[in-house]
Amino acid sequence: MRLVALPSASASKAGAGPTDAALVPAARAGELWASEALFRRHARMAIGLAFRLLPRDIDADDVVQDSFVFALQRLSSLQNPQAFAAWLGSIVVRTVGKRLRRRRLLTRLGMRSAEPIDLSSVIAPSAPAEVAVQLRRVYALVETLPAEERIALVLRRVEGLELPEIAAHMGVSLSTVKRRLRAAEVQLERARER
Repeated sequence: MRLVALPSASASKAGAGPTDAALVPAARAGELWASEALFRRHARMAIGLAFRLLPRDIDADDVVQDSFVFALQRLSSLQNPQAFAAWLGSIVVRTVGKRLRRRRLLTRLGMRSAEPIDLSSVIAPSAPAEVAVQLRRVYALVETLPAEERIALVLRRVEGLELPEIAAHMGVSLSTVKRRLRAAEVQLERARER
């Protein structure tokens, strides 16, 4: 079952300037216009992904900024310049994971209070009622999951990604994704039974 959340933007529009394959080498060469073009082209996708994984406006903005800085500093490691969007998505996912683990640790140490997710900002007003109810349940559960399980579940249930795509974004094996999803699904099923 796939749930509907806020729509994600298309990474780039056909005919909207140079391709990523042209922009990445220019950005590697230090051309600021190319770095800015990559940001403008992919920022909406990155903020949408970050917001669905970490639904707090300020955190999502920080994640996107940190992810772009990381990506632009390491452009030389990107082997296929046309794959910039997927590579950036992986960086966003990993940055969210780090932030979630740090937040959980700070909460356990009493250095941060737990903040509930504002579900009205995550669920599109046009979402069908039954989808909105399911999303509320999923996000209530998501708050209790370890970062890795949380990310795998949101990528599968909200983003609608296939297992190999989730593995690539998370930088783990397919079997690890399956284990994480299964653990999250067990928790979801327990929550449904309650």
